[in-house]
Amino acid sequence: MTGKQNIQATQSFGKTIDFGKTASDYRNFRAGFPPKFFDALSAKNYISPAQTALDIGTGTGTVARGLAQKGLIVTGVDPAQALLDEATELDRDTGVNTHYRTGSAESLTEANDSFDLLTAGQCWHWFDRPKAAQEAKRVLKPHGRIIIAHFDWLPFAGNVVEATEQLILKYNPKWTMGGGSGIYPQ
Repeated sequence: MTGKQNIQATQSFGKTIDFGKTASDYRNFRAGFPPKFFDALSAKNYISPAQTALDIGTGTGTVARGLAQKGLIVTGVDPAQALLDEATELDRDTGVNTHYRTGSAESLTEANDSFDLLTAGQCWHWFDRPKAAQEAKRVLKPHGRIIIAHFDWLPFAGNVVEATEQLILKYNPKWTMGGGSGIYPQ
C-alpha cells in the first residue's frame, strides 16, 4: 500500500484490516449507540452543549453524530476515508454538522489542551492503547473527560448470540472468540 491507502489500514492480531472496504455495510447494518446512551451522558453532566469533542475511531460517526445532536462541537477522526464519507452522508441525513478527517488515534494532529471531551466507541481495542491514551491526555483540556464506550453480544442460553456462535463453531471449529462475558480488563 502507498500514500493515502496506508492510513486506512489497521494492524491488529498480526493482520492488516481495511475497514474502508466495508464502509457501506457499516452504514447499513452496524448498530450505533442508542439515544439513551447520549441522554445518560447528559443526565450525568458528562456532556453539555457547546463543549468541544474529539471522537477517535469514529467510523461512520455514530458517537460523533449523537454528540452533535446534543449540541457539542465535534471532530471525528478515522483512518478510513470511505467510513468518513458515509459519516458525512449520515450527518447530512440527520441534519448535524461534524468535522471529519483521516488520522489515527495514536498520532493526532490536534493541538494540546484543545478538547473538553474525547470519545472512542466500539474501537478502543483496535488501538495501540498506551499511545492512544497518551494522545488523549495531550489533546484534552485540563479536567477534560475521556469516554470509552463498548457494547457487546453476550451468548446467554437460548438467545440468538448463542445460536450464532454454535453455527460459527459448526463451520469453523478453530474459532476462539466465542463465549464472551462483556468484561475486558485490558
